[in-house]
Amino acid sequence: MSAPARTQVAIVGGGPAGLMLAHLLRLRGVDSVVLEARPRERVETRQRAGILEHGTVDALREVGADARMDELGLPHDGFELRFSGRSVRVDMQALTGHNVMIWAQTEVTKDLIALRLDQGEPLLFEAEVLEVSDVETDSPSVRYRHGGTEHVLHADVVVGADGSYGPARRAIPEHLVRRFERVYPYSWLGILADVAPSSHELIYARGRTGFALASMRSPTVTRAYIQVPNGTDAADWADDAIWDELSARFALDDGSFTLARGPITDKSVTPMRSMVCEPMRHGRLFLAGDAAHIVPPTGAKGLNLAVADVRVLAEALGEWFATKDERLVDAYSDTALRRVWRASHFSWTMTTMLHVDPDGDPFDEQLALSHLRHIGTSESARRALAENYRGLALGAV
Repeated sequence: MSAPARTQVAIVGGGPAGLMLAHLLRLRGVDSVVLEARPRERVETRQRAGILEHGTVDALREVGADARMDELGLPHDGFELRFSGRSVRVDMQALTGHNVMIWAQTEVTKDLIALRLDQGEPLLFEAEVLEVSDVETDSPSVRYRHGGTEHVLHADVVVGADGSYGPARRAIPEHLVRRFERVYPYSWLGILADVAPSSHELIYARGRTGFALASMRSPTVTRAYIQVPNGTDAADWADDAIWDELSARFALDDGSFTLARGPITDKSVTPMRSMVCEPMRHGRLFLAGDAAHIVPPTGAKGLNLAVADVRVLAEALGEWFATKDERLVDAYSDTALRRVWRASHFSWTMTTMLHVDPDGDPFDEQLALSHLRHIGTSESARRALAENYRGLALGAV
C-alpha cells in the first residue's frame, strides 16, 4: 500500500482501539489512515484480554466484525467468586439483563484487520511513528518511517491509540498532563493450556496464598492465572507447580472441585498497575485506550474501556466533520474520563478484594473477606458488582 499524504483522521496504533475507531468513522463517512509500528503477525498473536462487555459486542456487530465471534465466542451469564473454601455465583443475566462474551482480543484484532483490508482502507504495518506535530494548529501531522523511507501524513485530527509508551501522548506538553498511578505489589503468571476448562464460567478465587483465575479461550483451551511476586520469571515455574498452586487456590471445603490439567503451551507474567492521564485531548490530538489509561486485568476492563473511548470519540468526530459542531469533541475528555475513573475504581476493588498483599495489613485482609461475605449475602451487592462487570451503558457515568 502506498503511503498516503493526507487524511481526515490519522490514527496512531493498529490495535483494537485504533482499528475499531477507523471502522466507526467509516460508517460516519469520515476517512482515516491507521499506522501500526509492529508487524501484522505480532499484532494478531499477542495474548491479551478475553472478556467482552455487552457494549463491546454491540460495537463489533455495528462495524460488521461479529461473524466469527457469534459462531465461536462463548456467552457467559455469570461468574463465580471463591474465598475461605466457599463459592458465590454472581448471575449477571438475572441481575442486570445482560451477559458478557468470552472472545479473545487476538481474535477481535484479526477480525478488525481483515475487515479493514477487505474494504481496501489504509492500514500500514511496520510504520514507526517518529513524531506527532502541530497538534495545536488546524493542520496536525504525523512523521513516520515505513519501508525504510520517512513520510509525513497530514490530517485534520490525530488520534493516539498507541499504548502508554507511544509517541502520541508525548506530543502533549508534560506540564499540561496530570498523571495518576498505582503500582500493585504483585503480578499475574498466566498460562494457556490444551485442556478443556474445569468450569463453564470464570472463577475468581482468593486463596490463602493469593489470587487465582480460571478462564478459557475455547471449549478445549484453558486460560488461567495465579498471583506471583513482582519480578517473577515465568520460566522459574514448572508446569506441575503451576497446576498444584491453581488447584490449592480453587479448592472448596467440601472437596467438590477438581482441576483439569493438560499441556501448558504458553506462560507469561503481567505486572499489575493502574494509570490515568488527564486530559485525553490537547488541541487536535485525542488519546484513547492505553495511551490514556491502564487498569489491572482483574476487572477485565482494559479492552472494553478502549472500545468505549472510541465509541464516544467516533460520535464526536462524526458530528464535528458533518456539522462543525464542536460540543461533543470539546466534551470528549471529560466524558471518557468519567467512565475511566468508574472502571478504575471497579478494577481496584476487584484487585484488592481478591489478592493477598504479601506485606499487607491484617486489617485490610479482614476488610476484603468482609466484602466478599457481603457479596455472598446481599443481592444488591451482587447486582452492583454485576452491573460494573458486564459494563455500564455509554452515558451512564
